Amino acid sequence: MQSIGWTLIMKRGCLFSCRKETLNINGSRYTIRERLATGGFSLIDLGENSSTRRSYAIKRITCHSIDDQNIALREIENCRKIDSENVIQVVDYELKGQADIVINTTSTLFIVLPYYKHGSLADHLQLRSRKKDHMPEAQILQIFLGVCEGLKAIHEAKPVPLAHRDLKTANICLSDSFEPIIVDLGSMTEARLQIVGQTDAQRLQDEAEERSSIVYRAPELFTVKTYCTIDERSDIWSLGCVLYAMCYFNSPYDPIYERGDSVALAVLSGNINIPEDSIYTEDMHELIKYMLRTDPMERPFIFSVIERTHDLIQKLEGRL
Repeated sequence: MQSIGWTLIMKRGCLFSCRKETLNINGSRYTIRERLATGGFSLIDLGENSSTRRSYAIKRITCHSIDDQNIALREIENCRKIDSENVIQVVDYELKGQADIVINTTSTLFIVLPYYKHGSLADHLQLRSRKKDHMPEAQILQIFLGVCEGLKAIHEAKPVPLAHRDLKTANICLSDSFEPIIVDLGSMTEARLQIVGQTDAQRLQDEAEERSSIVYRAPELFTVKTYCTIDERSDIWSLGCVLYAMCYFNSPYDPIYERGDSVALAVLSGNINIPEDSIYTEDMHELIKYMLRTDPMERPFIFSVIERTHDLIQKLEGRL
């Protein structure tokens, strides 16, 4: 099953079907207003609760097997383990039907989620990119700090730390007050994995290929070593790519992907191209490079990134 990015593919109008579909989820009725996003086996619609008239994002995941079902339900379980205003919360859910690969029946998991009308950070950066309108450094750091706080809550989940595994600008929504909210927890797994042997390594590599976006994927997930430990610092690499994108509109590896060159080779080389005409301070460049270290054991944990970001904000405020 493929993870679905939250970049809005449609802002207004009705591109799929103009009949008003209604859904009944756990006794609440929702009228579907428009399609927001679509992915491999899932899609997200804008739905309005018929009683309260409040808008929600309704995610539906089609499951073809019991394994699919369990993976889909894991998103709900993971959401419940995290309490942070910077991580999305499930409002309601219902599983309908029964997936059975033998008799070719499917089930559908409906997840009711908060709706963020400003869309994703990727949408916001795309709009700014068209006008070459770079975000001020202070604003970037404030939004970035919120992303860090959400990621910290994921990494400190109980009973075991979790890792998001698909952190990217399309999976960070913006609230009405422009607070970042980490969304799409479907790829989330236990953070600390002991890889023992080729089977373990290949399984994790295949999962990463299926579930984490190539231009935000950590080096250790491209070629998983036969005997190693993978931990939550795979997210720190993705976080570094997010900060880079907030400054320069795209991940550092987007141009390589668009040219059709090998992203894996570029990532493993460890070369980070900071534009020569960058308007940002050397401190900002260093913060990006601090997270984009190819050796995961040299990469910081989230609390160190937060500490360094606070220092940079204070330094910037002192300079202003």
